[in-house]
Amino acid sequence: MPAVNLGMPSAKTLAPRRKSRQINVGKVKVGGDAPVSVQSMTTTKTYDINATLQQIAELTASGCEIVRVACPTDKDAEALKIIAMKSQIPVIADIHFQPKYVFAAIDAGCGAVRVNPGNIRKFDDQVGAIAKAAKDAGTSLRIGVNAGSLDRRLLEKYGKATPEALAESAVWEASLFEEHDFHDFKISVKHNDPVVMVQAYRLLAERGDWPLHLGVTEAGPSFQGTIKSATAFGILLGEGIGDTIRVSLSAPPAEEVKVGHQILQSLNLRERTLEIVSCPSCGRAQVDVYSLAENVTEGLKDMTVPLRVAVMGCVVNGPGEARDADLGVASGNGKGQIFVKGEVIKTVPEDEIVQTLIDEANRIADEMGPDARTGTAQVVTA
Repeated sequence: MPAVNLGMPSAKTLAPRRKSRQINVGKVKVGGDAPVSVQSMTTTKTYDINATLQQIAELTASGCEIVRVACPTDKDAEALKIIAMKSQIPVIADIHFQPKYVFAAIDAGCGAVRVNPGNIRKFDDQVGAIAKAAKDAGTSLRIGVNAGSLDRRLLEKYGKATPEALAESAVWEASLFEEHDFHDFKISVKHNDPVVMVQAYRLLAERGDWPLHLGVTEAGPSFQGTIKSATAFGILLGEGIGDTIRVSLSAPPAEEVKVGHQILQSLNLRERTLEIVSCPSCGRAQVDVYSLAENVTEGLKDMTVPLRVAVMGCVVNGPGEARDADLGVASGNGKGQIFVKGEVIKTVPEDEIVQTLIDEANRIADEMGPDARTGTAQVVTA
């Protein structure tokens, strides 16, 4: 069977990846030459084991590669062993305030433990014991520095959570573990201001080869949080900085995963799957571009083929864009010219455009073989 020559961009990135050391988070490698991984966090009460495992399964299906669960109580700590054992992706226990839960998470077999030194009581005194327990169990850590829980001494020195304060905190805390010959950790320096966050990660990237977890903390509701995260991640990943990411949204966790993957695909850090190229519409449009684009997107939502589909609404840019795509439509006067690899294959009425594009997309996927797609697209009417 001849290969289908897809018209996706060549996989060029803006800058080479920063050289970081590699650690393991369960079965997922982070740092070094490993792909940038996408994380999320459950919103369930961790002690509700069934609900938590159900949400982890949903996140896994959406493409999440590492999942974090909160562990604020004894009941949550007791649930970790079953959750870590039954989850298909590595589980990170998120620990604040109580160092005893760090040891509980390591004993439970979690892939990693997130520690927040700024609010774990007597953290400095516990580092040696934490490092030994983690090393013995083969468990990695994330040192998570947050603007909202910065060490009191640094707040007094800098007055607020400046980029310098965040980076200094992270470097200091990393040194405490390194004094005990423990190096299996990654670092995050999160802030809700993308500019402060970017500056902090740049400072940190210059100071050592630690793998870095990127995040804009408390980024906000879905739209605002997506913009803030995409802005900050785009800058840093474009400079080669970042080994794993979590998009923090006030939205269902699967939305975080979807946004994270889209950011990586946009920067050519992940192989692109389906890409819909559609015009924003204007007074020249002679068809309902909004409905066409939405229905094609919905109809092809399960497709994993690296396919570029152009949905264009007029004759000015439409034919050119449709020719450059793997599959496309140039619309006008209530009709659409369907292009496949630059060639017009048919002209159909407006009400048949969506189904025709979906049928052709499925045909291309079939030509690529059974492993190229996850499901059959269906038309969703407006």
